[in-house]
Amino acid sequence: MNIVSIVGARPQFIKAAALSRELRRQHREVLVHTGQHYDYEMSGVFFDGLGIPQPDVDLGVGSGSHGSQTGAMLGKIEDVLVAEQPEWVVVYGDTNSTLAGALAASKLHLPVAHVEAGLRSFNRRMPEEINRVVTDHLSNLLFCPSDTAAKHLAAEGITRNVHLVGDIMLDVLNWARERLAARPSEILENLGVEERGYVLATVHRSENTDDPKRLAAIMRALGDLGERVVFPVHPRARKAMTAAGCELPAHVRLIDPVGYLDMVDLTRSARLILTDSGGLQKEAYWHGVPCVTLRDETEWVETVAAGWNTLTGSDHDRIVETARTFAPPATRPALYGDGHTAAACTSILEQTSRLASPSDGPEPAGPRMALSLSDASPFGKEG
Repeated sequence: MNIVSIVGARPQFIKAAALSRELRRQHREVLVHTGQHYDYEMSGVFFDGLGIPQPDVDLGVGSGSHGSQTGAMLGKIEDVLVAEQPEWVVVYGDTNSTLAGALAASKLHLPVAHVEAGLRSFNRRMPEEINRVVTDHLSNLLFCPSDTAAKHLAAEGITRNVHLVGDIMLDVLNWARERLAARPSEILENLGVEERGYVLATVHRSENTDDPKRLAAIMRALGDLGERVVFPVHPRARKAMTAAGCELPAHVRLIDPVGYLDMVDLTRSARLILTDSGGLQKEAYWHGVPCVTLRDETEWVETVAAGWNTLTGSDHDRIVETARTFAPPATRPALYGDGHTAAACTSILEQTSRLASPSDGPEPAGPRMALSLSDASPFGKEG
């Protein structure tokens, strides 16, 4: 197969790491980096740490408003797809890069495979929600991380070519654990913190960084925890914090973004996670670290139902009280697959390519032919 994979933001680099490794065993992949995260701290360090190949194409789009950024990506991605004529265009997650890749491919009648399909926050004010909904309705193959995600698609009339494959981030996490076992990270030593001796915080979503009141409340809560906080700061968050005049006490340690392996070590060694990141909610769960989500809703509802994740929004008092008292149960049910999602996705791409011509293009609008989830899933429903 000839495949074009499109990435542009840190979470997508993580997901692409596992699938690229699997695809390139037998197939040709062109990895396209849109440049949505364009500085070294936000992209290059992640490529290095994950051991994936450098992008074959770097579009260099950079930052901008949602419309201008997506529009710039759309034209440049289209040029790549016209030149490559791939059998599949693979997109990940819910960023502007995801939407632009799906739109460009669909308009050229090239089939789209969406990794991490079916997630819903049901909050249309989130740009990520718009991106994921539109991408799902343009996609020919939909790779779902959970039964809940597949049910969301079914509720929207999408039941054909829906595959319950698990979460590809677990593939990468298992790989990272092996790497760290062979060569431990030095990030805790470098920061002068001890295992379970700090809270790890991340804030990057626009609902928090673009709202000065929400951002200020979260920053005050970090300062009022009264314990060591390690806070890798997203460039957008740092700029917003400066604009809002946020001042943090010395026990809140602001650091630059770190590579994936260092971030895994910081996550698994923390006493508690405070975050608005979807990926970190899952990784906290897999590591058995309690998570407080700084949002009013989450797509990863299974972690909340299991008792290891709780929502506080940006409410200062709720954040502080929850961080001090939150105690998850003693057990954690297995969630989001078996850690072999990349192999499952690759197998389904191969099988679908043999059964259908790429020139068939996207499915027409409207309800799709039903396909049993048990038939679609390579490992069955999660327990």
